[in-house]
Amino acid sequence: MYDSFNRNINYLRISVTDRCNLRCTYCMPAEGVPLMRHEDILSFDEIVEVVKVGVKLGIRKVRITGGEPLVRKNIVGLIRMLRAIPEIKDLSMTTNGILLPKFAVDLKEAGITRINISLDTMDETAYNKITRLGFLDELFAGIEAAKCVGFNPIKINCVIKESPNEPNAIAVKKYCTENNLIIRYIREMDLEEGLFWQVNGGDGGDCINCNRLRLTSNGKIKPCLFNNLEYDVRKMGAENAFLAAVKNKPACGTANNINHFNNIGG
Repeated sequence: MYDSFNRNINYLRISVTDRCNLRCTYCMPAEGVPLMRHEDILSFDEIVEVVKVGVKLGIRKVRITGGEPLVRKNIVGLIRMLRAIPEIKDLSMTTNGILLPKFAVDLKEAGITRINISLDTMDETAYNKITRLGFLDELFAGIEAAKCVGFNPIKINCVIKESPNEPNAIAVKKYCTENNLIIRYIREMDLEEGLFWQVNGGDGGDCINCNRLRLTSNGKIKPCLFNNLEYDVRKMGAENAFLAAVKNKPACGTANNINHFNNIGG
């Protein structure tokens, strides 16, 4: 699928849940946010049908996100269903890593090949302050589990305030170098204010070359993270929603006043 700016739209990021086992300061307030009703969340069968329509239109790359995708019940079953779609050439996941000791083996066997894990600091106190509920030993155990089962590559998403030269970022880079992990620096963003930057070490935020759409956990296809536009697959049908999203994909992000990072997948 080519949009009006001749970008080849072949990448779908799927938020499978708006729930998370952490409360990261840059993602949600300490008390959390209003959660979607279970009946509003797409079932696995619905997600798979949307993806099958997408691949007929040109989607070849899929990333599973959240919230935290590993808190979605039977998430491994969804991965198996998606892997069975032959047109998908790249099936990956972004996770906070806490639950990987439990799921890494099954995720690898089900068909996830690449994984991104969040790590913003090597300081226990700072990590607990950022995540509010997390402990570094749990995260490091998750990273080791991912390494042991052979995920390749394993990328570390490190949120920074402004620069990779910040002390936390430098410490995380050292850890990544010592453990053969790839680091990506993501400058802290603000949906409502429209503040975003290109990911250092990744493609996110590169509007000129953006090739992605997003499917929210309640069935809206969004052409841009920093835009209010969204198209409901249940009301419009998946094909019409895809085509509308591609047709109206903006040249560049502006602001998003209707979503939160926990329900759009970052």
